[in-house]
Amino acid sequence: MNPKWDIEINAEKKSLIPNLKEIWQYRDLVSLFVKRDFISIYKQTLLGPLWLFIQPLTTTFIYVFIFGRLANLGTDGLPKPLFYMLGIIAWTFFSETFTKTSGVFLTNSHIFSKVYFPRLIILISIFLSSLLRMLINSSLLIVLVLYYVFTKDFHPKLIWQISLLPIIILQIGMIGVGFGMIVSSLTIKYRDLNNLIQFGVQLLMYASPVVYSMASMPLKYKQFINFNPLAPLLESFRFCSFGEGEFSLQAIGYSSIWAIVIFIIGMITFKVSETDFVDSI
Repeated sequence: MNPKWDIEINAEKKSLIPNLKEIWQYRDLVSLFVKRDFISIYKQTLLGPLWLFIQPLTTTFIYVFIFGRLANLGTDGLPKPLFYMLGIIAWTFFSETFTKTSGVFLTNSHIFSKVYFPRLIILISIFLSSLLRMLINSSLLIVLVLYYVFTKDFHPKLIWQISLLPIIILQIGMIGVGFGMIVSSLTIKYRDLNNLIQFGVQLLMYASPVVYSMASMPLKYKQFINFNPLAPLLESFRFCSFGEGEFSLQAIGYSSIWAIVIFIIGMITFKVSETDFVDSI
């Protein structure tokens, strides 16, 4: 005869599906992590938040000199500073979401081992802080566009495609966070992967249309580059911004499928790893 208990306590079953209600309850923590992210980077620096503008400007001028003047790569008819700054803004958004997510377990182990909160809160804050930096950097782009409009008779082709920008940005973020979650789960046991991340991101940049346009690539290289799901998104980012560059709904569909698949795989590996990563670290 089985006894009847007044209260029965069982272990909670871990679900691979995020608890959105619980995440919403911790929404204030997201803003705290985003604020912490900005303060930790620019605290005790001489120029502080000005680095948000100095870094993309300096990188743009270097790319204009090296790739625009010395290598003389095509820019789809766009002024070189605008072309390279667009690529830098989009790529920085991806690289930040990827590199920060890939080290989320190691950099936050002191928090994860002491306090409970949904671990996805950290990932959401990484995405939002990277998105905020992207919007701040875009203010430089707006100033540069106004300069060319009023002094160089430049007229961007801003039509219907600008409405697709949020979708393009979301997909870039999903790929960055998805890849980051996969790598973060592996770096728990294989720490030497951390040494490959920056190197791998740099190589991936040259396999993506950041410093060159797809139209300027020979066909044999273009077919290889198009296997990279980021390539159509980066090219579409320029097209949606100024109406220049290659755009294909088929290519966007290809990137969308990859973004969803990578994000789902990353979510599964992250949820599996978060249960026992403290013991591994």
